[in-house]
Amino acid sequence: MTEVDLQEPRSAPARAAGALRRAAPALLAYAGVRALGLLMLAGWSAAKGKSPHTLLTARWDSLWYTRVADFGYGWQVRLPDGTVHSNLAFFPLLPWLERLVSAVSPLSYADAGLLVSWLASLCAAWGIFLVAELLYGRRAGVCAVVLWAVLPVGIVQSMAYSESLFTALAAWSLYAVLTGRWVSAGLLASLAGLTRPVGAAVVAALWATAAVRVVRDGKISWRMAVGVLLAPLGAAAYVLWVGHRTGGGLFGYLDVQGQWGNGFDGGLAFARFVGDKFTSFPSALAGLGLVVGVALVIWLYVLCVRRGQPLALLVYCGIVVALALCASGYFGSKPRLLLPAFPLLLPIAVALARVRTSRSAAVLGGVAVASAVYGAFWLNGSGPP
Repeated sequence: MTEVDLQEPRSAPARAAGALRRAAPALLAYAGVRALGLLMLAGWSAAKGKSPHTLLTARWDSLWYTRVADFGYGWQVRLPDGTVHSNLAFFPLLPWLERLVSAVSPLSYADAGLLVSWLASLCAAWGIFLVAELLYGRRAGVCAVVLWAVLPVGIVQSMAYSESLFTALAAWSLYAVLTGRWVSAGLLASLAGLTRPVGAAVVAALWATAAVRVVRDGKISWRMAVGVLLAPLGAAAYVLWVGHRTGGGLFGYLDVQGQWGNGFDGGLAFARFVGDKFTSFPSALAGLGLVVGVALVIWLYVLCVRRGQPLALLVYCGIVVALALCASGYFGSKPRLLLPAFPLLLPIAVALARVRTSRSAAVLGGVAVASAVYGAFWLNGSGPP
């Protein structure tokens, strides 16, 4: 399949148009699910006397991104315990795009971030479709996109956050790796590395695939070499710049994250957090839910391995999951941090693609309604820290 696609004599615009036509049902379904979530959010927020626009653009990380776009880096908050939260923790691609969109339009930085996120979420859905279609067929591609849309924390895809932008870049980079477009894969991986720290997962996926190809073929093409060299440049440039600015050298960015309480401890802090839930009732129910959720994520990853997903997807997804579950801080953020791990959804998408369309549509429609209700409730409450 891959070789046929690569050798097809059509022009690049024609190939892109064909890919868009194939993805159209998936993108329409995705837009419908997200529209349902936004309508539910608007109604719930009105009942609570809150502004859905504010919830989407001016809380938590979205505020930090707009401040980077507005004032640049160097802004920080000193907490009563003496710790410092610096905006250097936030990678620059989203605020750069916010500044660009705001400069060429009447939109504020916050609204520019929302527009970027909405467009990026559609690009992410398209990339997810292409990966799933390449591996399992068109029906599985549509199901994979809808599954990503109906995740319980899917409302984050419609917020001025960087998850949608990162997932778009990651999905398209992985698709480029799977189809042998190494330069494109490297460029997209580099941009992903300018978006979130987990961009390292995209780089590792590209490098692992390239290493296996070199060992197998005994040679490396110039395109592969360029892709391998391009992939880490974005993340490396920002991390080194932060280290130079803070005086912390190679570990300067880790110091910034440490001030935020973020680190990697193999999941010990998260395990203690879950364990503490079982010391009382009804918090034990929340603890049980967390245990079930983690078990489900691990089970899905094992399924991905057993079903023979390509190495690029396994490396990428494994690192995303490991970084999300084994980080030592911001435990409420873990469902949001797992949003880019879309390969976990592929085994479910394949199963849904095998059943009757009316049945799979009914299942996904019901889950979409539940996701919309939960997203509205969650964002009007604690929301994604």
